[in-house]
Amino acid sequence: MFRLKGHLMCDQIARKFPLQDNVKEAISNIDRELFVPASLKHLAYNLDALPMGADQWISSPLTVAKMTQYLIPEGGDSVLEIGCGSGYQAMVLSRLFRRVFSIERIEKLLLEAKERIRKSGISNINTKLDDGQNGWAAFAPYDRIMFSACVQKIPDAIIEQLEEGGILVAPIADGDTQVIARFRKKNNQLSTPEILEKCLFVPVLDGVMR
Repeated sequence: MFRLKGHLMCDQIARKFPLQDNVKEAISNIDRELFVPASLKHLAYNLDALPMGADQWISSPLTVAKMTQYLIPEGGDSVLEIGCGSGYQAMVLSRLFRRVFSIERIEKLLLEAKERIRKSGISNINTKLDDGQNGWAAFAPYDRIMFSACVQKIPDAIIEQLEEGGILVAPIADGDTQVIARFRKKNNQLSTPEILEKCLFVPVLDGVMR
């Protein structure tokens, strides 16, 4: 049943954004109801961001589709996500990458995400409680890195953990607005960003919340 709902949701997304087949397939095969609060399950397949506690939001399926596609997953083996949140974005990535590493700074959210991932039966998502700006050096380098929250600038530690030739996608603060920027790593540094569109994400914050 959820696959039918997922396909219908992807049809809605495709009216607003040219959805690639591999991303559509990844999204359609995930039960989104698992990743929203019980009281909001009737809204799970709408194209709206939804609140999930701790002043955090589950990104809209449209935003998840865009961020996933902007990452250019084709040819990538490992991906690092900064900001696990509900775990939904990590689930989508798990259908496109062999190994997914996702960091969350709010312990309550991480524990809930881990339980959802466990119920989904997915085994290629690794999660960690930490300040995402530190990255996850133990499994670096990563072919792709995605920020699921807005940063002022990309931390040096994250740049170091991106594979040479790898791609990084992040919401970046640009004055009073935010933009989704895509970078490539060349000669051990990030290229000039490719600005993809304006956006609105919660900010990256320092430290861990237990």
